[in-house]
Amino acid sequence: MIGFWIKKIAIFLVACYACVSWSAGQNDPLFQPDAAKAACPRPAQFTPLHLYGLWHAEFDGQALGATVLFEKHPELADSVAGGVNRDGVKTLLAGDIDEGAVTLEESDNGQNISATWTGEVVDGSCGKEIRGEWRGAAGETALRFVLRKRPGWE
Repeated sequence: MIGFWIKKIAIFLVACYACVSWSAGQNDPLFQPDAAKAACPRPAQFTPLHLYGLWHAEFDGQALGATVLFEKHPELADSVAGGVNRDGVKTLLAGDIDEGAVTLEESDNGQNISATWTGEVVDGSCGKEIRGEWRGAAGETALRFVLRKRPGWE
C-alpha cells in the first residue's frame, strides 16, 4: 500500500515540475510566439525613425572608423540628417531609407556632395546593422562599410 502512494506522489511531483519548467520557458526568447518576435521588424519595414541615434562606422582597409549621428531631417519628414566624425574631422550627412535600402549623401562643406553611402539593413539585425559601400564623389575611392548602432540608442 505504501508503494502505491509513493508512485502517486512521484507522479504528482513530476507533473508539478513539468508545469513550473514550462511556465519558466515562456519567458525564454526561444519559446516566444511569432507575435513577440515581430518586435524586430524586417528591413523592408524600416523608416527614418529607426535610423535616429548614434552609430559606429567601420571601413574596409581603414584603421580608424567613424561616429555617425542620425537625427530627424529639419525640412524633409521622410529623411534623416546628421553628421560624421572621423577622428575630429566632421562632415554633414543626409539621406533616406526605403524598404531597407539606405542612401546617404555626405558633404564636407555643407554645399557639395563629397561622398555617397549606399547600403542595406542587415536582415535579422533588428535594424542595428547596415552594410554597403562608401564612395568618394570623384568616384576614385570606394570602400565597403559596416554601420552598427551604438548600445543605448535603440
